[in-house]
Amino acid sequence: MSKGHIRQRGEKSWAIKIDIGANPVTGKRRSKWHTVHGTKRDAEKECRRLLTQLDNEKYIEPSKLTVAAYLTQWLNDSARHGVSPKTYERYAEIVNKHLIPSLGAHLLRKLSPLHIQACYSQALDSGRRNSKGGLSALTVKHHHRVLKAALRQAVRWQLLVTNPVDAVDAPRPVRKEMRILDQADSAKLLRSIAHTQVYIPVLLAVTTGMRRGEILALRWRDVDLDAGRLQVVRTLEQTRTTLNFKEPKTDRSRRTITLPSYAIEELREHWKQQAELRLTLGLGKDPESLVVCRLDGQPLQPRSLTHEFSRMIARVGVRRIRFHDLRHTHLSHLLAAGVNPKVASERAGHASVAITLDVYSHVLPGLQEDVAKQVDVALRKALDAK
Repeated sequence: MSKGHIRQRGEKSWAIKIDIGANPVTGKRRSKWHTVHGTKRDAEKECRRLLTQLDNEKYIEPSKLTVAAYLTQWLNDSARHGVSPKTYERYAEIVNKHLIPSLGAHLLRKLSPLHIQACYSQALDSGRRNSKGGLSALTVKHHHRVLKAALRQAVRWQLLVTNPVDAVDAPRPVRKEMRILDQADSAKLLRSIAHTQVYIPVLLAVTTGMRRGEILALRWRDVDLDAGRLQVVRTLEQTRTTLNFKEPKTDRSRRTITLPSYAIEELREHWKQQAELRLTLGLGKDPESLVVCRLDGQPLQPRSLTHEFSRMIARVGVRRIRFHDLRHTHLSHLLAAGVNPKVASERAGHASVAITLDVYSHVLPGLQEDVAKQVDVALRKALDAK
């Protein structure tokens, strides 16, 4: 059994000395001091806790490592090698602009749930860097996820016994109304931009529900127009300095999508025009050529597509939506048409059908009414038969 001793330092201050065993190199006995503020009973309780940790091999030696120093090390040694460049860029922004300014001065081993909860409250009330109000609940929830992942690694590295973030509730974002186009406005949009650079990416988003990065990473070798389908096998992401092709985020994101006949016809014409342009520019055939690209065949920047789409839709005279809302439009139309949610989920590349049902719950009331009508018709038909 491990040994510990308590000594009074001040009126309400106690020093705990515990034997932590021999130095593995020199063989000399080692001890560590801990300070407790409160009553002697508080000191005895803390001494028992520390000795229990020692006996269960869960004791962590006191350290002067600050939260700021730890988060910086975590970014460099763990996050940088474990996530995509775009995700790392976002992690670094959250850590350096928000978490370190708020929590960085605390010793890592003394960081408490109360400190973290206060950090979230301050961010919600006045977290904007321009001092003009607070951050949204969704943004602070992202901070929560990053801090939780960072301190989970601290537990693995045996710098903490437990993760204090586990005892803190993340803010609950208020779900915003989903903005989509109806079928008439979708058709109006496609007609209005038919001869522009954004036509094909918009067409693919409206008819397949693909994400922006998936559309911009699509190569002609991934498209089988005779069979009427395409394969999603990569995505394009943009950081501040580079464009990167990467694997889809999940296995479900790698998927095969069937194409409606209208999309097949438009893609055939697009392939023909693109091939003629390549010959004119002296580029020749390229099996790696992208379906959507710049005139010289290089990838189109995702932000450029977003900006051009925003400019175009402002002139068309339909509801102002983001490019990503075209994906929502497609999937909402599928569910409203009675397509099985599991099929819609597979088409979307969602990790599970539960995500599809949660995100597109606004469509479900109409589906419930249709189901009720179908049950009523079937039941009345059976009753009338007798």
